[in-house]
Amino acid sequence: MAILKIARMGHPVLLERCQPVPDPGAPEIRRLVQDMFETMEDAPGAGLAAPQVHVPLRLFVFRVLPNRATGAPGDVPVGNTVLINPVIEPLGEEKHLRWEGCLSIPGLRAAVPRYKRVRYTGQDCDGRTISAEVGGFHAGVVQHENDHLDGILYPTRMTDFRLMGFNEEIARVQEAQALAEARQEAGAAEAGAAGA
Repeated sequence: MAILKIARMGHPVLLERCQPVPDPGAPEIRRLVQDMFETMEDAPGAGLAAPQVHVPLRLFVFRVLPNRATGAPGDVPVGNTVLINPVIEPLGEEKHLRWEGCLSIPGLRAAVPRYKRVRYTGQDCDGRTISAEVGGFHAGVVQHENDHLDGILYPTRMTDFRLMGFNEEIARVQEAQALAEARQEAGAAEAGAAGA
C-alpha cells in the first residue's frame, strides 16, 4: 500500500467528469482502493475521490467516524467504505447548510447547501451492490465525494461566500459562540433559580 499525492484545486484532473470503472474487481482497482484508504486515513479525511489522487475514474472512499455521526436517520458510524460507479439520489427537496472542508482545498472550510437525505447505490471491489438511505454527516460526505466525480469542487455549490474561511478562524469563532451560549444558559438558569 502507498500514500498517494493529493491533487489541489487548480489541477485539471479535478475539473473533468470521470469515466466509469469497467471492472470493480480488477487488481489495479483493488490496489487503488487500498491506497486511497491509506491516504484518507493519513490526511486525515472523511472521504477521498479517485480524481483527487489523479485517477479520473468514478469511485470514492469514505468513512463516518463516531464523533462525526449526528444520530440523524441513517447517520451512524461507518468504517472505510468504497463506492464504485455510484449513483446518488436526493430523498426530498430539503437542503441545509453543512460545513465542509476538502483535502484538495487545504486549510479552508465553508457552509455548503446539501440535501438532508439521500439514497446511494454503487459496488464494492467484489462487485456486490452497496445501497443505503442516509442523512446527517453521512449524506453530506457522499454528496461531496460524488461531486468530485463530476468535476465539481464545493465552492461551486456555495451560495454565500461570507461563510467561507480558514479552519483556525472558523474554529475560533465557533468556540467563542459556544462560550457565549453557555454563559447565556448559565445566566438564565441562575435567574430562574433566583425567581423560584
